[in-house]
Amino acid sequence: MNVLGVCNPNLEFIYCLAGWEGSAHDGKVLRDALARTNGLRVEKGKYYLVDAGYSNSKGFLAPYRGQRYHLKEWGGGNKPLTAEEYFNMKHATARNVVERIFGILKMRWAIIRETSWFSPEVVTLLVNACCLLHNFIKLEQGVDTFERDYRDQEPEQHPSSVVEEIDLVSGVCPSQSWTHYRDAKAVDMWENRSGR
Repeated sequence: MNVLGVCNPNLEFIYCLAGWEGSAHDGKVLRDALARTNGLRVEKGKYYLVDAGYSNSKGFLAPYRGQRYHLKEWGGGNKPLTAEEYFNMKHATARNVVERIFGILKMRWAIIRETSWFSPEVVTLLVNACCLLHNFIKLEQGVDTFERDYRDQEPEQHPSSVVEEIDLVSGVCPSQSWTHYRDAKAVDMWENRSGR
């Protein structure tokens, strides 16, 4: 099953869309999330970080393809050699909160760790319930032992931005202007990096 999860830097779900078949393309699921009445909302001028499975488009900033990206590639003194690699390293670090939140979810609820014999409709409801319960636990408990245990296994992460609803992005299509925006941001980050 394909699950589109959007979270904030505090490891709280902002949006979850479960239920699409696992073979569905990420972009198709994202377009559906934006088209729904109570779907995903992205303020114009703001963006979410997305992985390379998505197009670099208005409201969604993807990494450079064909460049090093995954955090494990930056270990052992491997430093970025270009603005694109530096951007990808920072992008992966900020976007890793998504990997962490799903890791915590799977640690907490065995029912979503493995293939289920429940119907797809029931599994969809279970995934949504687990996301809601995750947020409820964070709100009510404060210190989350699963989060602490998961954090102990992972490198330190840097947060990304949270967006508010105002004037919203209405669709997803590759955008040359967003590619130029990413290029300018990458060059700016590269020129202003510390420790050079």
